Amino acid sequence: MINKTILESCHNEGFEEQEIYSAYKIFFGTLVSGSRLKIINLLKNEKKNVSEIIKELKIDQTSVSHDLARLRKCGFVKTEREGKFVYYSLNEKTIKPIMGLIDKHMSQYCIHILHQRGKSHG
Repeated sequence: MINKTILESCHNEGFEEQEIYSAYKIFFGTLVSGSRLKIINLLKNEKKNVSEIIKELKIDQTSVSHDLARLRKCGFVKTEREGKFVYYSLNEKTIKPIMGLIDKHMSQYCIHILHQRGKSHG
């Protein structure tokens, strides 16, 4: 069941319940990309410009730009211009706490799966 506050807010905007699930799919779909997850994790501690992201993650410029556009559109990252550079930072208010919860959950419930996979491959 969708949270009553979210449901009311979306209904006020003219959206039906099924459309809300589409928004959830967009949100969680943003986390499916390995390169976007790498960018999110890189930005956890400090802001970076595109060149710094490319250099640190060794991902091509086109992919980084595409991923940053998706992350920005979905509110995962924010931008600020400093001189000729645009810096990207993780959304401190919402995404940083969510990623903290995900990291905690993964360390408690998911990391053991990697160990099991390793044993089955070895």
